[in-house]
Amino acid sequence: MRPKVSIIIPSYNNLEKLKTCIFSIMMQRFTDYEVWIIDGASTDGTQEYLKTLGQRFNFISEEDSGIYHAMNKGIEKSKGEWLYFLGADDKFSSNQTLLLCFMLREFANEKLLIGNVQYSNEIKFISSFTSKLWFKNTVHHQSVFYKRELFDNVRYDENYKVLADYHLNLQLFKQGIAYKKIDSIVAVCGGEGISKNYNWNLYREEIQLKTALTSIFIKPIFYTLGISKYFFRRVF
Repeated sequence: MRPKVSIIIPSYNNLEKLKTCIFSIMMQRFTDYEVWIIDGASTDGTQEYLKTLGQRFNFISEEDSGIYHAMNKGIEKSKGEWLYFLGADDKFSSNQTLLLCFMLREFANEKLLIGNVQYSNEIKFISSFTSKLWFKNTVHHQSVFYKRELFDNVRYDENYKVLADYHLNLQLFKQGIAYKKIDSIVAVCGGEGISKNYNWNLYREEIQLKTALTSIFIKPIFYTLGISKYFFRRVF
């Protein structure tokens, strides 16, 4: 039978944090899920650990070309009605997270379920699926559950090595995809993700993806905004 939720975890040489992540899934009171760990051929004992997990936990371990390549492989493998992407250094906020998101809610035409996250330093990130997305990434990737059908004809664009999730979310916003916002902390996230390295590559990708979804004529506006954000981070 198709599970309600597929949890997809890209991982590479991050065994101890991955164990914490997996434990937070095992403790969920809601159990209608499957897990796909997409490991990039780790050499730190991850492969041996993955072989010890139960039947809901599936994995492949092979070289990939980056996090979004791994996530796309997870999409291909998964069978769930909803897809959720969890980082190896992240964990669910409580053992009732999936229960609160799915068993106690009804859905009409919504294809996105968007909550919030908390960083390990207790700072909260309140996701917002509004026009603010054109100015900054206001949707945290670990706050979103995606209806599977959204991936029928699309995948993460692997040309973006840092912000492919931002590109996807902005694309879905532009399409007017129906969503439900919940005022709950879905995950507690580490601060070591690739999008937390505020180098020029991050802002260059932001300019490129916004231009790709709008018009080349608006590129000067996005370029100016990207440059300003980059120098603000460098100074402060």
